[in-house]
Amino acid sequence: MSNLQEQIHAIGARARAASRQLAALTAAQKADILHAMADELGARSHALVVANADDLARAETNGLSKAALDRLRLTENRIAEMAAGICQVASLPDPVGEILREWTPPNGIRITKIRTPIGVIGIIYESRPNVTSDAAVLCLKAGNAVILRGGSEAISSNLAIADALQAGGARAGLPESAVQLIPTTDREAVKIMAQMDGFMDVIIPRGGHSLIEHVVTHARMPVIKHYDGICHVYVDRDADCAMARDIAINAKCQRPGVCNAMETLLVHRDIASRFFAAAAPAFSAYPVEMRADPEAFQLLAGLGYKPLRKADEQSWRTEYLDLILSVRVVDSLDEAVAHIEEFGSHHSDAIITADPAAAEKFLSGVDSATVYWNASTRFTDGGEFGFGAEIGISTDKLHARGPMALEELTSYKYQIRGTGQTR
Repeated sequence: MSNLQEQIHAIGARARAASRQLAALTAAQKADILHAMADELGARSHALVVANADDLARAETNGLSKAALDRLRLTENRIAEMAAGICQVASLPDPVGEILREWTPPNGIRITKIRTPIGVIGIIYESRPNVTSDAAVLCLKAGNAVILRGGSEAISSNLAIADALQAGGARAGLPESAVQLIPTTDREAVKIMAQMDGFMDVIIPRGGHSLIEHVVTHARMPVIKHYDGICHVYVDRDADCAMARDIAINAKCQRPGVCNAMETLLVHRDIASRFFAAAAPAFSAYPVEMRADPEAFQLLAGLGYKPLRKADEQSWRTEYLDLILSVRVVDSLDEAVAHIEEFGSHHSDAIITADPAAAEKFLSGVDSATVYWNASTRFTDGGEFGFGAEIGISTDKLHARGPMALEELTSYKYQIRGTGQTR
């Protein structure tokens, strides 16, 4: 066994021991631990910014994009938001022990289906150091130990955050090794974690397509996946142009480097001229580069829109995470739904329309984790759904789908109480 494998297996063994202690904590004890973690993040705010500066300097040298640098950056305000997020999670109802169902079959035994922790959760992620905090506190609130492996670009920030969380929580009774971060950027660590089914119960990769494929290829335990965020906004023939413009601008421009940002705009032919006339100046102000199909290209070029390029087949399959937008004119709602089903990633898709029948057809016809009527795709987020911080947006269909928060980090078991029954 290699030294790296021995090191990571030792982390797994410690996490398994911690998970048994975590499962026995009360809701009040976990709340105290989470508040202590939040306090420690606040106390170390300056030190975290200093650690993050090392990561930013390295990232700039390596030529990371502006969007990637934004995801990586920690500020005093973002750290305060992280701490506030921890306190919000602390205030949420504890899912562990929730009775999901109770019944008594004819044999007289009493069966209770009850929510339980999963055990040990491994999370592999890239870029954003706030994931270190979000992932750790959600796992702990649900009674799980967590093993974190962040991206190489954020190693200094992640180590500092994980140390603050464990140190702060320990003062309030957090079991030792409940929060652990793999202290190496060696890619081999990902493969070792994925094959560590003796210590981990589930693994969650958050990052690019290649990372997720790598984990899925090697995993010996269940994988909860967060694939691409190729999100769509469809402007229907009966849309209010001002509303459609405002939603589309928010979905694309408010924060383009996140998974719930719009990547493709579909516009019904009957409203295309009016909508583009209303929306083009707003998009141009950022400016958003449009990659348009022939009809959209002609309409936008006629308005003098820049920057403008012609779309190709790959445009519809691309998650830009930048101020770039694919644009297509469609003949009908059915064509819009067909486009989303063919090219989308089943993440977040929206229809803008004043026609309730069209909206309901879209809501039922689009098979995505979150489907919107007259609202921005940017709401696909644990905090916006009232879940608190989230572990990610699952595009799977089994166990968890959409924003993953506390309930999605639990399992269940059956407790049976009898009075002497035999079979």
